[in-house]
Amino acid sequence: MNSLSPADIEARIARAREINARVTPEKVVAAVARLFDLDPVPGVEDEFTFPALPTTARDRIFGGQVIAQAMMAAARTVDEQKKVHSLHAYFLRGGDETKPLHFRIHRDFDGRSFSNRRVVVRQDGKVIFNLTASFQIPAEGLSHQAPMPDLLPPEECGDFTDIIAADPNISDRHLAHIARQRPFEVRSHRPPADSGDSRHYQWFRVAAPIGDDPMVHQGFLAFASDMGLLSSAMLPHGVNFWTPGMVSTSLDHAMWFHGDVRVDEWFVFVMDSPWTGGDRGLCRGSIYSRDGRLIANAAQEGLVRYRPQG
Repeated sequence: MNSLSPADIEARIARAREINARVTPEKVVAAVARLFDLDPVPGVEDEFTFPALPTTARDRIFGGQVIAQAMMAAARTVDEQKKVHSLHAYFLRGGDETKPLHFRIHRDFDGRSFSNRRVVVRQDGKVIFNLTASFQIPAEGLSHQAPMPDLLPPEECGDFTDIIAADPNISDRHLAHIARQRPFEVRSHRPPADSGDSRHYQWFRVAAPIGDDPMVHQGFLAFASDMGLLSSAMLPHGVNFWTPGMVSTSLDHAMWFHGDVRVDEWFVFVMDSPWTGGDRGLCRGSIYSRDGRLIANAAQEGLVRYRPQG
């Protein structure tokens, strides 16, 4: 397909956003916050459920959702003085948003400073996801961090939908899905398509107020940690999630929290991919607050199976 003119791009964006105009940021953010409100199983300790969603725009559960839900479920069984500092997870089967989820927490360890929890998530009686999370009482000690790289501020980065709309290979149907109201404002910066560079970054800010609970802010950060990370493995090859012949999904996910975060303030996810091979891609990212404080790191390996059509 030929490149699009600025007028063509603007028309595509307007059409896509018109389709989604009835959904408010407040409604979408509230829907994410509802994900963390798990229901205890009556009479059973350390088991929770999340109901089926009556309507859904996705054909499978978003990975960031189940990461955040499992982390929040684990936190409900830990002394509130202890804060999550790391999690490691595996995606085993694709989940269906139209069916309920069951969370079983295993209290593997409780010490004076640390606690460890294992969460097994089932759907239709089958394990679809597991997560191990570690919690620690905050402590003072040796401290250093990698400095934030020199980045454009969010005001000088492109709106995520605008950037995607400029790609003539992405259909209007896919663009309408991408342009739907999201729980975060997202500003992106990507390398030129022919550069072979995998480093890119996205600024995030939650699109509506969520209050002051630090755990809820961490839940939203965990949710966002699966947004765009796997694309790092595709950028050097000039392909993306919507390229014909591409099949992709997350295989595992790890995250380390370095301190409190406010997701209602701009934070940036700086991502790259050090390796791709064997139909898998390894991706990593560092998350900084706008003032340069390193607040989290994440790593993920995913399936990136590309078979060019024709």
